[in-house]
Amino acid sequence: MKGLQPEYAPGTMDQGERQPDRPLSASHGEVTKGCPYEPVQPHWFYCRMEDSKAIWTPFSKLDSLKLEEQFCSALHSEVVATDGGRFDVFLAKRSRHAVYWQETPSEVRRCTWFYKGEKDSRFNPYTEEFSEQIEKSFKEAVITNDWNRKVEFPTGDIIILHNPKLMMHFQLTGSLDEWGSASAEQSKPWVVKRGTEQTYGDICAGEPVKVDHLVFMVHGIGPACDIRFRSIIQCVNDFRSTSLNLLQTHFKKAQDEEKVGRVEFLPVNWYCTLHGDATGVDEDIQRITLPSISRLRHFTNETLLDLFFYNSPTYCQTIVDTVANEMNHLLTTFQQRNPDFSGGVSVTGHSLGSLILFDILTNQIGVGSKEPTPRQPLPRRSCHSCGKSVTNLEEYLKLHGLSEFQSILEKEKLDFDSLVMCSDAELKDLGIPLGPRKKILSLAKKLSHNQQEHQEGEEIGEPLVRANPEKVILLSDEGDTGEQLQRPLSTSSLTSVNYEQFDVGIGQVLVKYPRLSFEPEVFFALGSPIGMFLTVRGLKRIDPNYKFPTCRRFFNIYHPFDPVAYRIEPMIVSEVELEPMLIPHHKGRKRMHLELKDSLTRMGSDLKNGLFCSLRNAWQSFARIQTPVPQMLPNTTTMACELAVRESEAVPDGDGSCCAQEGKDVAIGMLNGGRRIDYVLQEKPIESFNEYLFALQSHLCYWESEDTALLILKEIYQTLGVRLEQAQH
Repeated sequence: MKGLQPEYAPGTMDQGERQPDRPLSASHGEVTKGCPYEPVQPHWFYCRMEDSKAIWTPFSKLDSLKLEEQFCSALHSEVVATDGGRFDVFLAKRSRHAVYWQETPSEVRRCTWFYKGEKDSRFNPYTEEFSEQIEKSFKEAVITNDWNRKVEFPTGDIIILHNPKLMMHFQLTGSLDEWGSASAEQSKPWVVKRGTEQTYGDICAGEPVKVDHLVFMVHGIGPACDIRFRSIIQCVNDFRSTSLNLLQTHFKKAQDEEKVGRVEFLPVNWYCTLHGDATGVDEDIQRITLPSISRLRHFTNETLLDLFFYNSPTYCQTIVDTVANEMNHLLTTFQQRNPDFSGGVSVTGHSLGSLILFDILTNQIGVGSKEPTPRQPLPRRSCHSCGKSVTNLEEYLKLHGLSEFQSILEKEKLDFDSLVMCSDAELKDLGIPLGPRKKILSLAKKLSHNQQEHQEGEEIGEPLVRANPEKVILLSDEGDTGEQLQRPLSTSSLTSVNYEQFDVGIGQVLVKYPRLSFEPEVFFALGSPIGMFLTVRGLKRIDPNYKFPTCRRFFNIYHPFDPVAYRIEPMIVSEVELEPMLIPHHKGRKRMHLELKDSLTRMGSDLKNGLFCSLRNAWQSFARIQTPVPQMLPNTTTMACELAVRESEAVPDGDGSCCAQEGKDVAIGMLNGGRRIDYVLQEKPIESFNEYLFALQSHLCYWESEDTALLILKEIYQTLGVRLEQAQH
């Protein structure tokens, strides 16, 4: 809009306080000697930037009404909360500010007239002053019934009001471009419309005022969270919008009865703190980065390095502090702005964000829990060769005829655990001969294996340390109870912790985990590598009795083609092979291609069943007229037939239920209150053609997944006694 810049061009904002003329709206029409004149109904808009382009977006009807009421009152300087309380609008400055995250303030405008150019995809609002001038001419034309009026502006642009249905904006003629010729775009007039009914159609009514539950969402590696390279704020905004739509279709009855309001989702951003000026790590990395393949190295520095940062003592402390403190701060701010809020709080983590939350939740202290004693006596250990129980190294050496080397080991302060880590060369340096040295190393190896089995298999009897099994605490060298340093659990069982075994060599990070000011009700992990990280840390299994100290429920949600996601259930019930729970499609049933796949599987099983049964009948008929033969073959055939029948019965029904194992009585442990933990999404039909092609997209799909959002809503409202309804489409 060359002719109107910069005075009238949309996107410009006067930062000073201004008092525009009185609103054009009125409660009744104005009838004179001409046609009746109905004042235009204004609607409030805000300007957001998208790809360096200004996009004017209407406020919801509820927010626009609040802004208009405040504007018409005498209190122009008041702040109006909009967008469910996530933004504040300062009417005097016409600016919109984010409450829970950092964002550039955006311009706010009271809009009545709109224009649309040839290349524009939507209508854009005129400035308030410009709109008032057009409305004044329109009113005179309606009252006098004198049309074809011209509205001229100092820039030379002209708006011609042909009739109430046809109004055009002609730009300044004679303006030349850089080549000295008139622009083709300038030769075509713009369409002008009055009000929002003909421009933006049905604007959304607005979000429910009541908030039932609060969910914090933690992102993974890198500044971008999805395949469109959007930030965590944009992704959470879309996820929130998806959840609002699902509430209208799957909880409509409960909404009509005012049993449910909405779920508020707030982003937790730790990337900016880690890569900001406070740490200076980006500058340090840039100094040592090679100049070749610059784009690939830039991508690596921005994203993949976050994995290494989390395994660094310095930056891991920064990350966990940022996540925990940000959630505490967000909760405090939310409670201050919503004093009547009495709902619960849950947490959601994507990718590395889920691992951060897992470590934080693992190291929390539940209500009524006490700090564990710093040192517990070592358990009695069993000798592999004779089965006798020993309590110290002296008895162990005496039992195997190695007492003469006790003084050497005591001089070097070697105990059970340090002896296990000794090498042949180190024992040789102590002056121990080859024969006893080999014997000690062999016994140490068996001792290590015995101790590992003891930790994995101990379910009954005296545990290693049960004072507070949910967390690991390393005290300072002085042994006092001063500052306590915590690290993620890294033993072979989450409830069996031997404080004597911790060593820097296991690759664990020594950090102090902050306390959360709330107890999460549910922890949702999306595309999570938790299982892999626990295994790499040396944890082979999770005790079925283990649960988070302050969080009762845990769901591991993943896409079947997600290369970063790992399962959790096999670490709890390794003796039982369980398929993950299949998440139903948000429109009901399974996707068609999965139902077809199940039908073909069932058909194949039925054919195999019929073939074996026919073979059995034929063999029995043949056996009755022939010489008796050994019964092995008929029995084998009968067993095969029965096996085929069982396999046929085991095929899922394809009715849209979660999975075949849902009805089985399988104890999964207490990590999710005895319920299933692993939940898998249904892949789209196009994704089934090439799972490698959609691998990256599968890891980033959760932010736009209706199935994921519906599962989260279902589990949250289930805690409130509200059941999921049949989809209303």
